[in-house]
Amino acid sequence: MLELNAQHIHMRQHAADKPAALALLGEVLVADGLVAPGYLDGLRAREAQGSTFLGQGIAIPHGTPETRDQVFTTGVRLLHFPAGVDWGNGQLVYLAIGIAARSDEHLRLLQLLTRALGEGDLSEALQKAESPEAIIDL
Repeated sequence: MLELNAQHIHMRQHAADKPAALALLGEVLVADGLVAPGYLDGLRAREAQGSTFLGQGIAIPHGTPETRDQVFTTGVRLLHFPAGVDWGNGQLVYLAIGIAARSDEHLRLLQLLTRALGEGDLSEALQKAESPEAIIDL
């Protein structure tokens, strides 16, 4: 089962733009042993196909089916951007949830996100979050 804990959340990150945020996310996924360096190409390719912006300050960058072979272990890593990152079309991302998935193991996480997004606007709370635990609570 896919786990999410405080160690998976990197608080107070900074990126000048979406490509820089994706590169940072790729570095974290590689450093944590979830993916090979080539997975970053999948993150970029997915964004070229269509934005991974969900709404309310959240994006879910993930690779393409062609880059699944670059995934060693299914997992997620969250990057908190209190200043926001322009994800295009004026959409600001305060929380990028990077997904590395070999199959559909990440779908439960997406269900939880969908439910959370339906409960009200989280963007301000995400922006002001001070700890990984606050992010998890949201």
